[in-house]
Amino acid sequence: MEEGDFKTKIELVEGYKFRIHFDNEKAGDFYMDEPKPLGTGDYPNAGKFLAAAVGNCLCASLTYCVKRHRAEMFSLRAEVYTTLARNDMGRFRITHIKVRLFPEVSDPTVLEKCRDMFEDFCIVTASVRNGVPVDVELDGAPVRGQMDLLSGKEV
Repeated sequence: MEEGDFKTKIELVEGYKFRIHFDNEKAGDFYMDEPKPLGTGDYPNAGKFLAAAVGNCLCASLTYCVKRHRAEMFSLRAEVYTTLARNDMGRFRITHIKVRLFPEVSDPTVLEKCRDMFEDFCIVTASVRNGVPVDVELDGAPVRGQMDLLSGKEV
């Protein structure tokens, strides 16, 4: 992976179903949706993708560490348990993520070497733990019949 920026495009398809597109010709588009009653629940929502991203990143980091120590990763699976709860304002938030990793390696002593270092190399987990600043811009001209979200007036 290289240092720099990357872009992900998201487009509303219908209801709460969105098409997600990465700047990678080999990666196909995929879809996200909200659970019922808002969406259909036919596709995972953002919270589930966040949990998957944390789990996947930890798996990749552990695999990298094992291979760097010249051992073989025979198999690896993870279970990600995510807690969703309401905050003081009654809004849902992800309040906790627990990841259980189940590796099978050629040399178990390598797991002891990796135990204290592999998490630090996981981009997503480290970023989520530290809190990532998110800048939001509301860009473009309002469409007729919609609310101008900046002024609160109908246009």
